Amino acid sequence: MRIEHDLSRFKQIVRGKIRQNLRKYVTHGELIGRKGRELVSIPLPQLDVPHFRYGKNGSGGVGQGDGEEGTQLGPGGESPGGAGQAGSDPGAHILEVEVSLEELALILGEELELPRIEPKGKPNIEQKKARYSSVRRSGPESLRHFKRTYMEALRRQISSNTYAPDSPRIVPIRDDKRYRAWTETELPEANAVVIYMMDVSGSMTDDQKEIVRTAAFWLDTWLHSQYRGVETRYIIHDAAAKEVDEETFYHTRESGGTRISSAYKVCVDLIAREFPPTDWNIYCFQFSDGDNWGEDNEKSLELLTDALLPQVNLFCYGQVESPYGSGEYIRSLEHAFGDGVSKLIVAEIENKEAVYPCLKRFLGTGV
Repeated sequence: MRIEHDLSRFKQIVRGKIRQNLRKYVTHGELIGRKGRELVSIPLPQLDVPHFRYGKNGSGGVGQGDGEEGTQLGPGGESPGGAGQAGSDPGAHILEVEVSLEELALILGEELELPRIEPKGKPNIEQKKARYSSVRRSGPESLRHFKRTYMEALRRQISSNTYAPDSPRIVPIRDDKRYRAWTETELPEANAVVIYMMDVSGSMTDDQKEIVRTAAFWLDTWLHSQYRGVETRYIIHDAAAKEVDEETFYHTRESGGTRISSAYKVCVDLIAREFPPTDWNIYCFQFSDGDNWGEDNEKSLELLTDALLPQVNLFCYGQVESPYGSGEYIRSLEHAFGDGVSKLIVAEIENKEAVYPCLKRFLGTGV
């Protein structure tokens, strides 16, 4: 149908506009507050949907009444427009369209040229669940199927001419009884976990946390497109670390010092307790301003080398620039590992504009 063709064409235009402005959306995080369960509402500037515009009834129209060359058309022959002085700026045509997170991830992958992720271990973790989907002749009385039992008894009595319509009485015998039976079905479970770690010491400001929040939104969007389900965990730390929920992760600020090793310890314990590496694809994203207690660097690097990197698919460290942090930790990582460890990716995020290239660096390995 014509309207379906037009709708398809409109969707192509919308997608083109999103691709054209994707860097802006990534940079300014305009989508984070608009996230729904599966859809995102995106404001698209300079895109106007064609529509009919009607005049007022009884006000005349083309070819009605007297007129001279140069007469302006409008209600009552007056110049169209509202009261007040004319403005100097063009009007804004902003349309909000709903885009699925799956579609958004596809656009992100195309624009950043991201490779498909190749999961390690089992491609999908599955759990077995019993479903009562059949009936059998034997079983415990607690599982007796009363309707099927009644129907079997009624069928037997009718076929043997013992059923009396005037005085119906159905008495099941042993052979009439039917019982519910179960079969085991395999259901897909989440087979990837994303662990976010962030420094919340006094040197991390709200601006740095907003950068982390923006980056995490896009990381989540891409990883959810690659796996059937994704578990997410959050760890915050200053001199001590703990696992928290998402709200606490983004809105906590401490005033103590910084020990990055404390976050690594909590992460290692979390993996050992809930996410065995043989069954789970593990992605760790750490964000910090690079400030770390000097004597803790050696301990942090040891934990990263011996306990974390051997177990994860990918470990990404993003260093956000802060007016208070020293920024030295990324240098320690580069000195210790160089380019010799494919699982470890580091990136400096000076400002919001740096989120876009950071995503490409983090997700461009396809692991």
